[in-house]
Amino acid sequence: MTGYARISFSQNECDYTIEIKSVNSKGLDIRTRLGSKFDSLEQAIRKKSLSLFKRGSINISISFNKDKAQSEVMLNEQALETVFGAIKKIQTSALKNSIKVKPPTIDGILAINGVLERQENIGNESEIKSLHEKMLKNIEICLDELAASRQLEGERLQIILLKRIDEITQLTTKAEHHPSRSREAITKKLKLQISELSDSNPSLNEDRLNQEALLLATKADIREELDRLVAHAKAASELLKKGGVIGRKLDFLSQEFNREANTLCSKSNAIDLTAIGLDLKTVIDQLREQVQNIE
Repeated sequence: MTGYARISFSQNECDYTIEIKSVNSKGLDIRTRLGSKFDSLEQAIRKKSLSLFKRGSINISISFNKDKAQSEVMLNEQALETVFGAIKKIQTSALKNSIKVKPPTIDGILAINGVLERQENIGNESEIKSLHEKMLKNIEICLDELAASRQLEGERLQIILLKRIDEITQLTTKAEHHPSRSREAITKKLKLQISELSDSNPSLNEDRLNQEALLLATKADIREELDRLVAHAKAASELLKKGGVIGRKLDFLSQEFNREANTLCSKSNAIDLTAIGLDLKTVIDQLREQVQNIE
């Protein structure tokens, strides 16, 4: 869900630049930095953004060349009144404490931050309306370019994710046909464990031993985990081929993949089978990392 788009244009001897950046996010977070002259466009920009995107942190900013912009200096009368009030309080306090203070100069008062404000003049009402229309049109073009950029990234990621899913399927098949899962291997392992149980507790009767054997066999059986891994792989593959807004669903399936791989490792009765489970976890982690980039 990363992407970048940029458009520049000129109007009334001023250069404007629109920049839109997109990075990964679980939800959709739209942030704007438009400047006071274009705040009125925010609602329309958000509406357009919501129609195009479902996930991602999207930052939209407008900048312009102030050197070319016509500007005028305005006196902030409210700020000036505040300054005069503060001066009066200082003079009164100084008089009570017999402290001599020099009266403020006009230059000093005007130099106080906020008393004088520079405001860019972007034209009369008709020119402002024209500029806003042009700005909104260019922002919409920029958003469309960002959406196209994200679409291309999604197509590249689809190839990578399908490859990861294919690797999961191959490792699942490898685990299913591992020698440790054969009847002979399981029987041998059970006999050894039953022998150890008998030696450690000679008082166990045959029925109890059979119960323990059944419990051990059940704990070592990874049939359910293998079936679920196959089902999840099929579901993930179908989602990727279908397309659309699938990021959250793929994220959920990635968690399910990881859960089954963990259980497979815990039930494993052979070092080689555990190694396959660890390889599965590695591929699943790679899958989950890339899924965060999917809308």
